[in-house]
Amino acid sequence: MHRDRLVVVSYPADEDYARINAEVLQADAEVAFLRQIPESDQLALLARAEALIGWNLRRELPAGALEQAPGLRFVQLLSAGADSVDFSAIPERLTLAGNVGAYAKPMAEHVMAMTLALAKRLPQRHAALARGEFNQSDPVLTLDGAVCAILGFGGIGTATAALMRAFGARIHAVNTSGRTSEPVEYIGTLDDLDEVLATADVLVVSLPLTHRTSGLIGARQLALMKPAAILVNVARGAIIDEQALYQHLLVSPEFGAGIDAWWHEPRSGSGFRTDFPFFDLPNVLGSPHNSGIVPGVLLSAAARAAENVRRYLHGGPVTGVMRRADYL
Repeated sequence: MHRDRLVVVSYPADEDYARINAEVLQADAEVAFLRQIPESDQLALLARAEALIGWNLRRELPAGALEQAPGLRFVQLLSAGADSVDFSAIPERLTLAGNVGAYAKPMAEHVMAMTLALAKRLPQRHAALARGEFNQSDPVLTLDGAVCAILGFGGIGTATAALMRAFGARIHAVNTSGRTSEPVEYIGTLDDLDEVLATADVLVVSLPLTHRTSGLIGARQLALMKPAAILVNVARGAIIDEQALYQHLLVSPEFGAGIDAWWHEPRSGSGFRTDFPFFDLPNVLGSPHNSGIVPGVLLSAAARAAENVRRYLHGGPVTGVMRRADYL
């Protein structure tokens, strides 16, 4: 492989991240780190690059950088999702790939933790004990024989399914093709959503946020679900209608929701908020969108991203390619 090929890393990279990128790509290309280059020289560096590895392109790159980098052909994200990317600023010549599967295993563990806590009614039982109530007769749920419906059957979905099967759950999956080599009892597409929702004891949302999935789950869809079903969202808040979910939880106390992905998360100049008092509800379990964050995961994600770039440089198949039409 030619050492005159250049890969630029735009996300902040300390020594460990720099080492990983260099080790994976050292035989294939020169690796340069944008943060180590004076701002006055960054556009010139990017103009020489064939591939770019970044996290938040809007924050990391000089304005108009992608348009002014004629040799750039492949952009690899450190993140799995691409809903924060401004695709109108991505030239059509560029292939953009998400870091699919990089955070799947810890996220699947988080799904299981939320599901089991809600199935065993742990938040409600804990609150009752704190009030001095000791009621052993109220039933809890089991995953043995339950239907776990997984919307989005990529890395997160398949990792979740493996754990769910260990508890005896039956897997009903939804993906874009309606096909899978994984052991499932049912596989369909979003066209089959109503049927899938009606059968689900547990609904796991692990879809990317696109035009089609924004607002996918609203009041009508929630009404199709079983009264004591459990919904766990580790994807993006906007896939579910916030008001509809709150109202459904309010009037359906046996229904449970585990929410890791929120509608109004901290951004530049804004803090976390909810438009409805979810935390007053006993059937809600929340976490601060940290389902994928465990020790070492970002370093392993960096290695996975660099490996996808290496495959691109070799002309091999790359994973996680995003379709512009899904976002523009």
